[in-house]
Amino acid sequence: MFELPEQKYGPLSHLKQLSPTHRFRKVTETTIEQIYPSPSQLNQDSLKVLSWNIAKKNHHSHWSKDFLAIIAQHQPDIIFLQEVRLCAIAQQIPELASMGWSFAPNFIDTFRNTYSGVLTATKGDRLYSTAKITQHQEPLTRTPKVSLFVEYSLGKEEEAFLTVNTHLINFVETSKFQAQLQEIEVIIDKYQGAVVLSGDFNTWNRSRWQLLLQMTDKLGLTPVAFPIFEALKIKRFLLSPPLDYIFYRGLRQKTASAKVIDNIDSSDHKPLLVELYI
Repeated sequence: MFELPEQKYGPLSHLKQLSPTHRFRKVTETTIEQIYPSPSQLNQDSLKVLSWNIAKKNHHSHWSKDFLAIIAQHQPDIIFLQEVRLCAIAQQIPELASMGWSFAPNFIDTFRNTYSGVLTATKGDRLYSTAKITQHQEPLTRTPKVSLFVEYSLGKEEEAFLTVNTHLINFVETSKFQAQLQEIEVIIDKYQGAVVLSGDFNTWNRSRWQLLLQMTDKLGLTPVAFPIFEALKIKRFLLSPPLDYIFYRGLRQKTASAKVIDNIDSSDHKPLLVELYI
């Protein structure tokens, strides 16, 4: 746990004067775990997957209402969240109290004493988790991005699958974006089993989009196919490719199961939902 020592940074009132480069501080590669007390086997027939960039809104009651409504209606088995805020001291997210989760921070906000990062949640049996922080940083805030790799048991014949939850680096030249993709590729390439790769890929131009598709094609990953009227709801900039994706390998997509949940406005990204067959 990376608590903020009061004697080092001073009272919070002093932090209001910090510039972005001093306010946001990089953390070491680590994961923070919330253990579900009774991990269960994931559904051996299918997995409902939810992926959503929540724009650091999980401390707002508006987001809580949206999130709980989504959970009640769709009951996802695996949840991928990006831009999650986690208090460095309390380290609790009440809306996820009924699930276990792994969280990978990419920086700590010294003004709010909170981490920011990506979180993967499920009631399934977690085998291991690890994080990969980018070597490059985004300008102005000078913060890196992070990818979270978690392996879960499928509960039969020692089968398992790898989940990858990522937020790709933004506001940098394409070579630095490609460097993060290559870090992800190295880990997935070594994994022999099924894979679900999900997140906000910041593919706001064709160069970034093509690099992502080249990597996923090389790894044998298939993008979830959304009906056109659903795909148009996915976050993008003007006529850019979508920013958010779910890819899979060693699984099959249930026909017409892919949806974009658009009756929410607590984030500028809309949640993606799909059911995958094992």
